[in-house]
Amino acid sequence: MASNMNPKIRPRQQGTILALAAVALLSGCSTTHEPVSDPDFAPVRPLSTQPLPMNDGAIYKAGYNVGLFEDIRAHRVGDIITIILQERTNATKRASTTTAKESEMDIAVPTLFGQPVLHRGNPILNASVAATRDFTGEGDSEQSNSLTGRVSVTVTEVLSNGNLMVRGEKLLTLNQGSEHIRISGIVRTADVTPDNTVLSTQVANARIVYGGQGVLAEANSKGWLQRLFDSNWWPF
Repeated sequence: MASNMNPKIRPRQQGTILALAAVALLSGCSTTHEPVSDPDFAPVRPLSTQPLPMNDGAIYKAGYNVGLFEDIRAHRVGDIITIILQERTNATKRASTTTAKESEMDIAVPTLFGQPVLHRGNPILNASVAATRDFTGEGDSEQSNSLTGRVSVTVTEVLSNGNLMVRGEKLLTLNQGSEHIRISGIVRTADVTPDNTVLSTQVANARIVYGGQGVLAEANSKGWLQRLFDSNWWPF
């Protein structure tokens, strides 16, 4: 049976080429992308406390009290708060510049001993300079963003003034890829509603990340060669 491989290629090289081709084929056939969790947005477990020793013979035991009128709003490490995303930004910028400058200078015909300097009947020392410069520039820029939804986060730290450090993420695996929403920031306890929700516009130092990976994300991104042509490293 005749082989289609180039006889100049060694068997070890043939195996390497076949392995690379198989990896490329499998990666091209893959349609599901599992989202990767970010450690910076990982949840925090509540602080564990050691149970106090039992003291038989007493009705009330220290450390086992139950707050009958305690507020159920999140205020401890590990509690859950739902962030209601209501982000909307609009920015418009326009610039226009126009400059013009004209210069003109004439030098009269000089004389030597009361007579003009001529060469074959034509003056040779007269001169005139004229310059004109014009510049017109105009630029427009407009950007609009909108993000709505809900993301549940956990309290990671309670600051000395009572504010809550929160962080969390939501990972979605779809048919042709995956998406993720990550958020972190500082929340005032007064802004937390009784149902443990807070608006994203009330989160201080908010860090909101929305992205994805997969077929749709790859179709909307440039290749590495095109990015090279569009970068500052390309001299032309």
